[in-house]
Amino acid sequence: MEKGFADKEEKFNDNRSELVTNKKGIAKFLEGKQFTYTLPGKKQINIFGSLVLGLNLILIIVTLLYLNNESFHDFIFNIGR
Repeated sequence: MEKGFADKEEKFNDNRSELVTNKKGIAKFLEGKQFTYTLPGKKQINIFGSLVLGLNLILIIVTLLYLNNESFHDFIFNIGR
């Protein structure tokens, strides 16, 4: 076997075109559909951004209360039972 590129091109039989796949379920339903993706508008970006930042802020406050306030710690501990 020689190193490098071969001088002649070998043609391979592509049997994939002969294979028939039977799609089932959601793949069969979506077979002929075309979906287009549109970017969200400024209002939607602001709503989701505010939601994410608000939930992160709540998580930080709850974590600080859990670590520093013994009664809140006991409350959360009893709810988890």
